[in-house]
This record gives sequence, structure tokens and C-alpha cells, in this order.
Amino acid sequence: MLRGFKNFLMQGDLIVIAVGLVVALAFSTLIKAFTDSVITPLINAIAGGGPAGKGIGWTLNGQRIDLGAFIGALIYFVIFVAVVYFLIVVPYRAYMRKRGQTVFGDPAPTKACPYCKQADLAVDAIRCWHCGSDLAIAA
Repeated sequence: MLRGFKNFLMQGDLIVIAVGLVVALAFSTLIKAFTDSVITPLINAIAGGGPAGKGIGWTLNGQRIDLGAFIGALIYFVIFVAVVYFLIVVPYRAYMRKRGQTVFGDPAPTKACPYCKQADLAVDAIRCWHCGSDLAIAA
């Protein structure tokens, strides 16, 4: 039982995923610090958010709605996704392509059912799995 678990943990793809996750978490911390320390204060300064620490937003029934923090979080998300894509996904895709495998490729082509209009059917499907109608095979 332990040998099987060890073999599972030592699979190449699992190691690559684990390393990618650790790198992504490290970038997440770095980018979070950047957006909190640089981007959000810049947004608040440009929009004239008032005294330092107040930021863009307003107070409603004693609760602070901080729009600057939301914009900073949105910018954080965009930067983080771009970093993960360009520093992890693209090199991993190129590495796997050299090994003869396709990962993160284009989805398989689909067709739409002429009766129920669902567009997620396989091109070679002969029956719609949504409504059960018989479909003509595309030539």
C-alpha cells in the first residue's frame, strides 16, 4: 500500500503540478504585495480618495465600501493569471509538445442540435443527448 502511494507521488506529472503550484503561490504573494503597496495607493491618489488609508469608496450605515481595494484586487487577479499563464502554462505546453503530447489544446469541434439548439454535441454524434432527436451525420 505504501509503495503504491510512493509511486503515485513520484509520477512526473504530479511533480510538475506540485512545482507549478509552489511557484504560483510564490508569485501570488509577490503580486499581492505589489498591488497592495503600489497599485491601490496609486488608484486612490489619482481618484482623490481623501486622507491616506481612506481610499476610494464611501461609508454606508457605518460600513466602509472600499472601491480602491476592489480595483486593486481586480488588477492583482489579472496580473496573477498572466504570470501563471506565461511563466508556467506556456513553458509546460512547449515541454510537453517536445515529448509528443498535447496539453491545454483546443477543444474538440462540436455541432448544434437543429431541434433543441444545444451546441455541445460531438461532430460524429447521431443522437442528441439533450432531447434525444436523431441527427444527420455531417458529410
